Amino acid sequence: MRFDSPLIKGRLIKRYKRFLADVVLEDGSEITAHCANTGAMTGCAPANANVWLNISDNPARKYPHSWQLVELKPGVMACINTAMTNKLVHEALLKQQISELTGFDSCRTEVAYGEEKSRVDFLLSKAGQAIYVEVKHVTLSTVEGVASFPDAVSKRGQKHLRELTQQVKSGDRAVLLFIIMRTDVNLMTSADAIDAQYGRLLREAISEGVEVLAYCAHISPAGLTIDRAVPFEFQEQEDPL
Repeated sequence: MRFDSPLIKGRLIKRYKRFLADVVLEDGSEITAHCANTGAMTGCAPANANVWLNISDNPARKYPHSWQLVELKPGVMACINTAMTNKLVHEALLKQQISELTGFDSCRTEVAYGEEKSRVDFLLSKAGQAIYVEVKHVTLSTVEGVASFPDAVSKRGQKHLRELTQQVKSGDRAVLLFIIMRTDVNLMTSADAIDAQYGRLLREAISEGVEVLAYCAHISPAGLTIDRAVPFEFQEQEDPL
């Protein structure tokens, strides 16, 4: 999947107010870019890191630059734009690149469901069975080689787990799909030290039959693709950074 427009390189000064980041471009000019990520982004905004942005052609935007990628350390890339994750998954589903989610008859996006008035990212249908797929963008890693979610207490994420659990109890199939948007990870886990309730609900969801999948993305300024599946397991964790 390619970005909407070509990326340009810069150097991060700082991220602030959640949605803004100051960047020095290669020509020496300093700009303020939009940061499409409401999360804590722990470890993903190191000062002086190489970053990549693109420029919107929307004249109404106050900040035309959008921050897309960051080089966390030499050779390790991350995509911080959470809006890219569902686009990547949609493309991967249509190309049958997620082996556990192939052969479906239909694919709908952002479908309202559940007692708590949620919207599921993807609703697939296969041989008459509904498959609810909730996607999570993952960039947190507090232990080398291990990605974890969430990076802050997530009431919304907790709600999604309750909804998925209920769908399984109703006879449907439900899948929690973690997309790991950094390139130095070989394992996925729950960030219990950050959101213990999320961890409890996730364990309950799995015990009821909710499936958990984790896939790493291949990330470069040329674009994003689904790279490889990694295992999910619960484990003891260090305190968050």
